[in-house]
Amino acid sequence: MSRSIAAAALIAGFFLFDSHAKPVAAAQSDLDAFMQQVVARRDDNWRKLQQYILDEREQIEVRGPAHISLWGERREYTWYIRDGFFVRSPLKVNGVAIGEADRRKYEAEYLQRVQRRDQRRAEAQRPDRNTDPPNAETPPAEAPTDVSGLIRQSRQPEFISSAYFLRFKFDAGTYALVGRERLADQEVLRIEYYPTNLFTRRREGREGQGGRERGDRYKNDDSMDDAMRRLMNKVALVTLWIEPTSRQIVKYTYDNVALDFLPAQWLVHVDDVRASMTMGQPFPGKNDVWLPRSLELNAGLTFALGQVDFRVALDYHDYRQADATVKLR
Repeated sequence: MSRSIAAAALIAGFFLFDSHAKPVAAAQSDLDAFMQQVVARRDDNWRKLQQYILDEREQIEVRGPAHISLWGERREYTWYIRDGFFVRSPLKVNGVAIGEADRRKYEAEYLQRVQRRDQRRAEAQRPDRNTDPPNAETPPAEAPTDVSGLIRQSRQPEFISSAYFLRFKFDAGTYALVGRERLADQEVLRIEYYPTNLFTRRREGREGQGGRERGDRYKNDDSMDDAMRRLMNKVALVTLWIEPTSRQIVKYTYDNVALDFLPAQWLVHVDDVRASMTMGQPFPGKNDVWLPRSLELNAGLTFALGQVDFRVALDYHDYRQADATVKLR
């Protein structure tokens, strides 16, 4: 049974139609329309995320054969606004509190990095300087005076960037409704997404950066990279658990179901790659506010000496409104 036929058969049992009921053959189109609403809801969540600051826990684990711990680290951070930017401030490493001098040094270096990042982004979006009139000067951007002004700017905290790695584009006609399940004490629909363009590369005109010779030098590498990305797209699978009434994604996972085509299999074999994000409602009574609650990445590699497992887990908690009262430093 093809994916489209399977989706049609399943969706007919889960979606209610009016008196002008559509035939089963149109169920895939209804699923696409449903997913368009889900994506719009997801994008609204990302916009709301920029209105808040939070605390963050990060855990990294490396385990070897027999699940023996090889290395691990736990870090705790808090976020605040400084000079119009979201700043990450370290609190503890492996349970030990960070000293005042080390904390301030980390914050200063972090602020410098995000300022440089913002400047590079602004320069990349600036029109060609050759089109500017002689002696023209670009007026400096005004510093935001409130949170609304801050949100309108391109600046965003790293916790949003890390959450965005699962914010990929959805392609119509590439879903299959698997069934109804119960997750986090809610009735949800489980939908599988088979992406065709999940792994892409932004081409930035290498000839303009180093001439035709430089572009020719990378030509073969580009062809290999494109072939690798096509293979990665073929084996990728994204699973979503969606609350159907609100069109809200409660959880989604990304899996590479087979990576046998990767090179250097004699040295290391990638057994499994899996990433997941769980959404939550941090404010009781605000049913329309869904924000990331946890983010986890797991990878299994097999070397000659045995299997090694990597795990990175991020926990976002204690969300609070980002306003003038949170300028702590």
